[in-house]
Amino acid sequence: MIGETQQDRVATGPVSAGGPARRRGRFGVLLVLLAVAMVASTWLAVSIGAVPVALPQTWGIIADRLVPGLVPRTWTPVQEQIVWEFRLPRALLALLVGAGLAVVGAVLQALVRNPLADPFLLGISSGASFGAVLVLILGASTLGGLSMSGASFAGALLALALVYVLAQRSGRLTPSRLVLAGVALAYLFQALYSFVLQQAQSGRAAQQVLFWLMGSLGGARWEMLPLPTVVLAAGLVYLLLQHRRLNALTAGEETAVSLGVNVHRLRLTLFVLTSLLVGVMVATSGAIAFVGLIVPHAARLLVGADHRRVLPVTALLGAAFLQLVDVAARTINAPQELALSIVTALFGVPFFLWLLRRRSVDRAVSVT
Repeated sequence: MIGETQQDRVATGPVSAGGPARRRGRFGVLLVLLAVAMVASTWLAVSIGAVPVALPQTWGIIADRLVPGLVPRTWTPVQEQIVWEFRLPRALLALLVGAGLAVVGAVLQALVRNPLADPFLLGISSGASFGAVLVLILGASTLGGLSMSGASFAGALLALALVYVLAQRSGRLTPSRLVLAGVALAYLFQALYSFVLQQAQSGRAAQQVLFWLMGSLGGARWEMLPLPTVVLAAGLVYLLLQHRRLNALTAGEETAVSLGVNVHRLRLTLFVLTSLLVGVMVATSGAIAFVGLIVPHAARLLVGADHRRVLPVTALLGAAFLQLVDVAARTINAPQELALSIVTALFGVPFFLWLLRRRSVDRAVSVT
């Protein structure tokens, strides 16, 4: 059994002068503000598009669908179809994918004790993309009837297992070898799915898949939402229950073992869970870079290193961030839509460089 006081002190450092009650109050206010930002960004995303829909009309359409007759109808049938069947599912999927990728990034950074760890850099997203491309181009029968999500999960798990094996030295993970192995495997899986795309009989289909691989939510539909919702909710609940073990692991493997953590079993469980999350998210949106790298750092700057606070803040930040990224992708070069990874790179690289210049980042994510 892990000692709660000792481990939380290891993970979060000295107790601030404000006291526990004051810190809890600030944390609650932060969660409320982030939730409001997430709702506001979603409302904005549903209203913006080639066919303009006023914000009150957007609210009215959603309210009327949920409770018929609740508000007077001031919108056209075309506007209702656009908002309910296309924009709202897309906005909700953006929330799920953003939260999922951000949470995976936070867990991986704790799991391998490397601040550069994220699904894209470690090759997990590329492995998941390879599995998805096999199903999209060659058909589910090629992989024994696996669905797209199942194939993405298998590819993500394979990539993470290979990274884990290659990054070990004398039975221990080495941060530099981890990054190098992840980058190498990312290139390998990208080469593999590029070969599959090159062999595709339909060039147009290959182009569509290639655009989707760079991140796109254009195909979002209501029937796509249940699986990522269930996986994200279950995964987040489990991770919150394991927050003390994650805190101990962040402090070092020796510290975690001394606090009674079965490091090998914890890593194995979290590898499977993160692979599942990445696989499901990639199957619905393609591989999106930078979300899992930047958002956890921003969350730690706001609430410190305790995963009991980092995980929910990361989820809310990631959801709002990807929502705004999707809005930008639809509007920057309208009517042509940009791939999400292009926009995340445009916003993410300067933001991450700014973070690196702050000394507080070094304290928040130091693993040496």
